[in-house]
Amino acid sequence: MRIKTLSLFLFAFLLLISAASTASCEKVLILEMSDSITTVSDDMVNNALAIAESEDYEALVITLNTPGGGLQETLNIIESIDASPVPVIGYVYPEGTKAWSAGTLILISTDIAAMTPFTVIGSAQPVQASPAGGSEPINDSKTINAIVALSKEKASKHDRNVTAAELFITENLNLNAEEAKNNNVVEYIAEDIPDLLEQVDGETIKNRQLNTSGANIVNYEPGLNLYLMNIISNPIISSLLLMIGIYAIVLGISSPGAGAEIFGAILIALGLIGMGFDVNVAALFLIGVGVVLLILELQAPGFGIFGIAGIVCLIAGSIFLIPMDFPRWYTPADVQRSMMFYIVIPTIIIGLFFAFAIYKVVQAKGRKPIIGEEMNGEIAEAIDPISEGSPGYVRYSGEYWKARSEDTINPEEKVEILEKDGPVLIVRKFKGK
Repeated sequence: MRIKTLSLFLFAFLLLISAASTASCEKVLILEMSDSITTVSDDMVNNALAIAESEDYEALVITLNTPGGGLQETLNIIESIDASPVPVIGYVYPEGTKAWSAGTLILISTDIAAMTPFTVIGSAQPVQASPAGGSEPINDSKTINAIVALSKEKASKHDRNVTAAELFITENLNLNAEEAKNNNVVEYIAEDIPDLLEQVDGETIKNRQLNTSGANIVNYEPGLNLYLMNIISNPIISSLLLMIGIYAIVLGISSPGAGAEIFGAILIALGLIGMGFDVNVAALFLIGVGVVLLILELQAPGFGIFGIAGIVCLIAGSIFLIPMDFPRWYTPADVQRSMMFYIVIPTIIIGLFFAFAIYKVVQAKGRKPIIGEEMNGEIAEAIDPISEGSPGYVRYSGEYWKARSEDTINPEEKVEILEKDGPVLIVRKFKGK
């Protein structure tokens, strides 16, 4: 009897250990989505969903901290979330961040929506930067109606507030975490990811019950290719790469042998890849004209007309490089103005540098050459001891010249140039004060 009781006790103990082991094996994948939504964001979401499905993760948590991004890229992400059997939790995180525009659309399209306290969603009305530097809404009914219909459909699918989903776009509505939860836009407010996983534990999503309480948290790490693409696909970075590459080619052509043109070609290639090869043709045309004009100015400087026109073309082209077109880019106007600042200001600075370089070239071209009799009577400084039969070097106008003299001259003494005999200067000890 005692043996039987002991056996039952051991069996129950093993069951507890087994259950605890099984629980500890549950894991959740975390994908951090920050900055602009780009084509690389699509690849990262698809890759994370594939890993979560193949490795039997309980859920994929997408943390959102974004000002917006590409509309088509956003639609692709939403389609991937809908098509995947993996439960997807959208979470605006960390505290103090936001999920505007495209980020709001993604959030209301996830299976579970959550926010950290003191975060904000909304500002989903497409706007563009105005010529005066402010912002103006996009009033194209086709674009607005399409985005509104999508937003309402996704909110309805997940039993969320359809009216708020529409107002995000038509009225540029913004909600903090408390407001979003009270208005049935999100289901949870969580301090951090462990708190979120505790709260959603037991939810039934996509015909499976979540077992996330105490689950292992695994951060998604993109491969090296996606990591690099994520950097260069940022609109600001890709545009800067393209512009710096163009200036490097100009410098390389004007100063052969430095290898700047190879460096420039690499930067241009990276910039085009980051932009997805979707570049404004007018911008490239203006930049090309600007490059040609700068090269003409550097090769045959005149009054600077070519140089000024080239710099103007480059600045105008850099402005057109900034992604302002809709509906492809779905980004708030203040972010677009920041992009303009980061791209145009460096262009102006580099342009001023080229203007200074052109000025120096013109100045050098206009300077009379120092040859023959024009050096006679000029003062130089001895570098080496010089005496009859023992020539040395003197420094004249920052240049080193070989010199000979009938006088005995010590280093650092002043000498007067009498004449130039081929590459050698004939000098004597300077007798002035």
